[in-house]
Amino acid sequence: MENSKRLYIIGAGFAGRTLAAEIKKKAVFGEVVAFLDDDNEKIGSRIDNIPVLGPIKDVALLLRTNPADEAIIAIPSASREYLIELHSILKKANFNKIRILPGISQIVENDAHFIQTRSIDLQDLLGRNPITINLKESLSYVRGKRVLVTGAGGSIGSELCRQLLSGGAARLYMLGHGENSIYQIDRELRLLQEEGVGEKATLIPIIGELKDSNYVDYLLSKLKADAIFHTAAYKHVPMMEENPVAAIENNVFGTENLIKAAKKYQTKRFVHISTDKAVEPVSVYGISKYLCEHLVLAAGSDPAISKDTNFVIVRFGNVLGSRGSIVPLFQQQIEKGGPITITHPDIRRYFMTISEACSLVLKTGGVGENGGLYLLDMGEPVRIRELAEQLIRFHGYEPETEIKIEYIGLRPGERMDESLLSKDEMPTLTDYSRILQIIRKTPCNLDIYKLLEELRPICTFIPGKQDAYRNSKLLLNLLKQL
Repeated sequence: MENSKRLYIIGAGFAGRTLAAEIKKKAVFGEVVAFLDDDNEKIGSRIDNIPVLGPIKDVALLLRTNPADEAIIAIPSASREYLIELHSILKKANFNKIRILPGISQIVENDAHFIQTRSIDLQDLLGRNPITINLKESLSYVRGKRVLVTGAGGSIGSELCRQLLSGGAARLYMLGHGENSIYQIDRELRLLQEEGVGEKATLIPIIGELKDSNYVDYLLSKLKADAIFHTAAYKHVPMMEENPVAAIENNVFGTENLIKAAKKYQTKRFVHISTDKAVEPVSVYGISKYLCEHLVLAAGSDPAISKDTNFVIVRFGNVLGSRGSIVPLFQQQIEKGGPITITHPDIRRYFMTISEACSLVLKTGGVGENGGLYLLDMGEPVRIRELAEQLIRFHGYEPETEIKIEYIGLRPGERMDESLLSKDEMPTLTDYSRILQIIRKTPCNLDIYKLLEELRPICTFIPGKQDAYRNSKLLLNLLKQL
């Protein structure tokens, strides 16, 4: 970045002052020419010889004839409504770029660095106000421990890694089967460490397949992980309808392999990430996650595990901005001039930001009871059409007149509405905000281990049962009996 770049920091609080000091010290990001703030006690003062101007709305209008290069929103306590207002003001003020301290900067106390800033996007402005969680306190249970994140290159896995970086873990193992995504999160975390973010955890990237039971056993024998956050899964619903054997092989048997090894090598905490699509599932992906839930619950009820071992499930709906989700898809469609494609005008989904979901997962991992099934409070479902319209306007266009919306019908495995609870499940409050515990009204009679033995020859070549191998018709017939 050039030294001539002018930066305006929105917010003269701790985060803004910390950013300004770092920018001044390094002298490579540009020059902070002013803070903008709405606090009357700060307006007119100077912080490290940088003037504090305000109110923001009035000052920004004056800047319209002399736009700065960048504005950086550094207000961790800002509500969604206030962020929307700020974004509108700054856009009208003709700032060339608007950045924000996202996610972890809103959660980790007294920790703000320029490297954490990024261009503001729609997910910063959507949904409800995120809950404030003291991440260092929540993650005290992993301090000095060895932590394994599976699917570490994915949207949820990588955000868990970012937040675990500040949790004091001694070693952070990042496991995935895609070298590019694991390379990217490994490199990102090392850059964050170089810039002073988090504590000095030893970062270890690992490429491997959970489907390989021998490998998983070998891996955990070496890692001796104290905690496992299991996010790895094939997740694309229509794609898994086309590849049902792969979905069961990867999601179900990969989870079985991981649980077996975790029990054998006495992992103290096993946190499994589940989904609303596991509730009374209508898709192969949903069924695979439904079976995974039962595997984790069965592990938690195993009398052979030690009393200080916890197998926990955390279920939630969609997260905004995840890879393969509708927000990135809609953005790509807008960039090419439309149309935006939606399955149905009335379809709705639950949404939560990635950072909030991950902070609640990490919190649940520490407070969850063995064999517990937990549900994140997702708020009210969002109509997808309204989300599309907001995204179109965010990019400066008008829905229908400039960017068309087309309805393409439900795809295989999709349904109009997702439910967070089945008819046999009841949510109960916990002592922790936005974390609910699910209690079954009636016992489940699914024999998960018997079913796995029926599914195994379909996913693994077994001599004498070769007719079953990769037989998707046989697989679907078994799954339909659930």
